[in-house]
Amino acid sequence: MIIQPHAQAIEPPPAPPATARIQLSGVPDDRELLRLAAELTRDLQRPDPRIYWCDFLGSAALGYAALGGAIMAHRAAVAVPCGVVAVLALYRATLFIHEITHLNPARLPGFRVAWNLLLGIPTMLPSFMYEGIHTIHHSRTRYGTAGDPEYLPLALMRPWTLPLFLLLSLLMPGLLLLRFGVVGPLSLLSHRLRRIVIGRFSGLQINPQFVRHRPGGAFARQWRWQELGASAVAMAIIVALASGSLPPRSFLIATGVLVGVALLNQLRTLVAHLWENDGAPLTVTAQFLDSTNVPGGVLTGLWAPVGLRFHALHHLLPSLPYHALAEAHRRISAAVSDGSVYADANHASLAGLLRRLAASTMGQRAGRLP
Repeated sequence: MIIQPHAQAIEPPPAPPATARIQLSGVPDDRELLRLAAELTRDLQRPDPRIYWCDFLGSAALGYAALGGAIMAHRAAVAVPCGVVAVLALYRATLFIHEITHLNPARLPGFRVAWNLLLGIPTMLPSFMYEGIHTIHHSRTRYGTAGDPEYLPLALMRPWTLPLFLLLSLLMPGLLLLRFGVVGPLSLLSHRLRRIVIGRFSGLQINPQFVRHRPGGAFARQWRWQELGASAVAMAIIVALASGSLPPRSFLIATGVLVGVALLNQLRTLVAHLWENDGAPLTVTAQFLDSTNVPGGVLTGLWAPVGLRFHALHHLLPSLPYHALAEAHRRISAAVSDGSVYADANHASLAGLLRRLAASTMGQRAGRLP
């Protein structure tokens, strides 16, 4: 007599919770997904100069105008809304630094120079602070390792690291003023100090182990004029404050807006990845899964502008212009099956990602995989 097993015995085991941590170092490349993504987006690779210039110039103009309004306003009812608009607009304009690191300058001539003259140098955030740093983060062999300047395994660290990570952004304007107004110029008088400044204080990096190398060639020339400009701005601010020609109120409002920009960017950075890699080299697919898409809507576009709400897709196709990412996401999502790896990188909200990260640091996340 053949005994039929109970119906429950042949049911597949339940899928792990959506928040379960993936063992990233064991994830092979999904070559079908890589091929499909490349084929579906081949016609989207060319940046549209009209979009770049209008978006950047419009954002910068709105940001500076709102900053001026906040400074000149005599009532908080006017100053505060102007300050909020200034933060959001200058934040968007600032994040074009990310596009500069990926785009071929020949396809967008003059954009790097204009961005630095209009925004990077005035805010003491020249593009050399990100160029040459961010490309390492996209390296096939260095992402998520000790050699990645933009990676820390935050999900595997102590809970206090998250608020500390956010609080450090509050110091950024002051640190940039010190870097370009005092330490940078002094380093020209000391080879030893110059090595430290280049290695430790010349990059937007979050990994304290990373040491930057001295630049060379054409990039060294770009670095030179950008640093000279930022130092001139920083020293002018210091002199103006010391002499009383710059009203403290105006300085504090402008600093507050820059702090807001830095804090918003730091918050976005917290959810740009899952930060779950333990330091092992990863495949492209594993890097994709450790990154996040938050398609969202208008609100998501405010805290993750210039295409950064599709950060996982960006790691899959880093050369794709920001204005093409939404269409690329639509095409790939429509082409893949429900169980595709591509869907695993999509997340519902900023709040959900923050909860996941916080729960991971506290070791209380349900369904956590070893």
